[in-house]
Amino acid sequence: MRLALALGILGLGAPGLSAGSITGTVTAKGPSVAASSAGGEYQSHRYSLAERIDYDHLQDFVVYIDQMVEGGGAGADPATVTQRNVSFEPHVLPIAVGTKVLWPNKDDIFHNVYSMSDTMPFDLGLYTKDEKPKMLTFGKVGRVDVYCSIHSKMHCIILVLPSRFFAKADARGRFSIENVPPGTYKLTAWQEHVPPSFQQVTVPAAGGVTANFILGFADLPKY
Repeated sequence: MRLALALGILGLGAPGLSAGSITGTVTAKGPSVAASSAGGEYQSHRYSLAERIDYDHLQDFVVYIDQMVEGGGAGADPATVTQRNVSFEPHVLPIAVGTKVLWPNKDDIFHNVYSMSDTMPFDLGLYTKDEKPKMLTFGKVGRVDVYCSIHSKMHCIILVLPSRFFAKADARGRFSIENVPPGTYKLTAWQEHVPPSFQQVTVPAAGGVTANFILGFADLPKY
């Protein structure tokens, strides 16, 4: 009782005793492009490789509480990024800081896994599917871009977050973060091609709160 009261005063709540949810939607809006730039020029041979971002159909949105949360530590089970069909699956993996990640190779060729990120530089070397999967522990919050040194299009992102209170949006942009201790939090919505967006939310001891995001470029300074 004393523990629950103390945590309630701190605005964190006692894990397992009371919890709420954060639900909502997240979408993206790209910069406006003049109609004259959207047509014939892109059909020419010169610009045939200039693939434009389809902001209406972006995937891999992640919404997360951008701070440490009581009871929000990493779980014991490792996450997995699989090397299959000369790609990393999934392309974006959000994890709580301290999570272990396995890197199995399921292809019939060699692959390599490495990163030059400031958050966690590493190189697992070359290995085949017959070798035991390599494993890493991600102990620092931040973005880790991962590549294969012999296949140029292989790229994935490990998004190391402050706690396990995060969610990936579904194909319709909907997300739900469950069992959140009551309190006031900074909520961040992220996607690799657009600037992130932030909201402050207050999670009740029971029930939920709604937060909707539209990620875009309107808030960036103009020069």
